[in-house]
Amino acid sequence: MTGGDIRLVFAALAGIGLAIILIVRGRLHPFIGLLCGAFTVGLLAGLPLAETAKAVQKGVGDIVGGTGLVVALGLSLGAMLHLSGAAASLATGALRLTGPKAAPWATLVIAIVIGLPLFFETGLVLLLPIVVAAAKALPDEGDRDAAKLRLIMPALAGLGVVHALVPPHPGPLLAVAALNANLGLTMLYGVIIAIPIAILAGPVLARFVTPGVKLTEPVLSDPVNDLEPPPRAISLFIVLLPIVLIAAGELGKLVPGLKDAAWLAAASNPVLALLVTNLFALPLLFGRRLNEKAIQDSIWSEMMASAGAILLAIGAGGALKQVLVTAGLSDLLARLVMMYAISPLLLGWLVAVGIRLAAGSATVATITAVGIMSGVVAASGASPELVVLAIGAGSVFFSHVNDPGFWLVKGYVGTSTADTFRTWSMLETVISVAGLAMVVGLSYIV
Repeated sequence: MTGGDIRLVFAALAGIGLAIILIVRGRLHPFIGLLCGAFTVGLLAGLPLAETAKAVQKGVGDIVGGTGLVVALGLSLGAMLHLSGAAASLATGALRLTGPKAAPWATLVIAIVIGLPLFFETGLVLLLPIVVAAAKALPDEGDRDAAKLRLIMPALAGLGVVHALVPPHPGPLLAVAALNANLGLTMLYGVIIAIPIAILAGPVLARFVTPGVKLTEPVLSDPVNDLEPPPRAISLFIVLLPIVLIAAGELGKLVPGLKDAAWLAAASNPVLALLVTNLFALPLLFGRRLNEKAIQDSIWSEMMASAGAILLAIGAGGALKQVLVTAGLSDLLARLVMMYAISPLLLGWLVAVGIRLAAGSATVATITAVGIMSGVVAASGASPELVVLAIGAGSVFFSHVNDPGFWLVKGYVGTSTADTFRTWSMLETVISVAGLAMVVGLSYIV
């Protein structure tokens, strides 16, 4: 490595380090902390201030202009599923069909299905109160707190796995676009590895880490309204509709007679798929009460409150990514891969792990990692679909105190800080490490 390369690595580490100090110690919002980190990288790497500012603006614009629409539409769909009672109806209905022994497997399946179209935090807020209530109703046998956690952890595993690995979740979807990966193949590979990983991180891991964990009474809140939940068949239709539209569009491309069909290409566009789902969801979930001002205000105020913080954070993550790319870090990593035969899958995972530990956000880790890995994928000829999944796996490594999800899980489950590390942080780490292992294994097959 040359002196310029060492300076660039130092600039990247210093910028990311400053961001984490400002976020964790300074209690600043990730939006401000990441922007400060981005400018620090540019200045220490030798970029003129004006060029750094342009890179910041480009990074924010690219992310918010593209992924921002997916995030906003996903959040509005989540608000509808929440406020209408559709998500709660699906979860409670499924849990009633299972006995205590099968309940952990039921919550795993429910979490995967409900989590597919929703942001992780949205899915968590929707599902955990239902699962915690179901856990309270379990027969009082042996270690009751451990029994509750054996029901709760599969739900967390299902949400965490789809968040990391399965489009149309915003993180993997953004990575697909940035690395020019095939959306259909990424979805297929993601589902193939997500199911065994979720089983390992949920029901299996829970048997080893839950004994001895003590729970306090969690403080749960849920909007109170007098809406009648929609039929479960309609609720399931709304949850699965965007997945079916995207999958149909991608699978249709494999049929010779349909390969060039414009309507199929449109169906596979995530923005259009989510917009169509939103338009179906409004009348199907709320019926005649859709025109009531209170209902409309509830939907859009809940969506806007979440969207603001998320869009600002991922926009600042895009700014940091773009400054790192403009400064030349992507090219440096590509050269290192070619010189030392480093696996692009391992490198992508390690970069995402580093950003995840520093910034706390899985989505920011994905945005930053895919930006600086684009040159590596082009130079090495690695499968972009597998690199997307490797980065997704790395983006959820060891959730800790700078991750808002850590505190959200702690508050909803009722674990102490130490036990949240023991359960939730361990669960995320298992997803991450097992995800890398399965992606590497898949690379020898596809």
